[in-house]
Amino acid sequence: MAEKRKAAETSEFTAAEIGAIAHLYRAEVYRSTIWRTRLDTTTNWAVVTLGVALSISFSSPGASPIPLLIVGVLILLFLVLEARRYRYFNVWRARARWLEKHFYAPMLTEDGDLHTEHNWHSVLANDYLHPAYHIGFMTALARRVRRNYLWILAIQSLAYVGKLVIHPVPVQSFAGFVNRADIGPIPGELVLAFGAVYCIAGAGLANWVVRADAKRARERGAKAEAMG
Repeated sequence: MAEKRKAAETSEFTAAEIGAIAHLYRAEVYRSTIWRTRLDTTTNWAVVTLGVALSISFSSPGASPIPLLIVGVLILLFLVLEARRYRYFNVWRARARWLEKHFYAPMLTEDGDLHTEHNWHSVLANDYLHPAYHIGFMTALARRVRRNYLWILAIQSLAYVGKLVIHPVPVQSFAGFVNRADIGPIPGELVLAFGAVYCIAGAGLANWVVRADAKRARERGAKAEAMG
């Protein structure tokens, strides 16, 4: 086990170092807050565009349901942008959480031992010296689907099915429902099959990331070996 860092005779960090770390923590919280706002912005764009598509498709019984399909392309674009932003956000969030867990929380305990023998400060220093994403793109994508976009996809799908069922008149049979899904030369069966894959993929990503994050947490445990 490594020896405990002793910057002064009775403390692991000097007063100047503690002040610098406090300013560093404030900076990381600020940056994570800024990127959190950017995440909310892309989610808002997805919600607004879906709302526009709903308004167009349900404006009259004869309105086309196609806008509800086209908006799916925009929603996927916003999802990709948000996943990219989430990877940046996760860097700042992880650093702030790391300081809270290994610096501030131990400082507030009765003994005030910062446990620098665990080398948590070295992990943080290495993250500054060699900055890198803490999670992969697919993990970021799946987390955003689980948090927000799964509900957006569900609303979009339900709205599309509802439009086919009730407009221009209530559908009388399943065959009629499938026929209403036709888009020019593309048969309704293919359109509905693609929609089913679209929804299942979203649900699958959400389920996968829950299991992956749980496994990752178990493997890491309480060890001060990695961030993110």
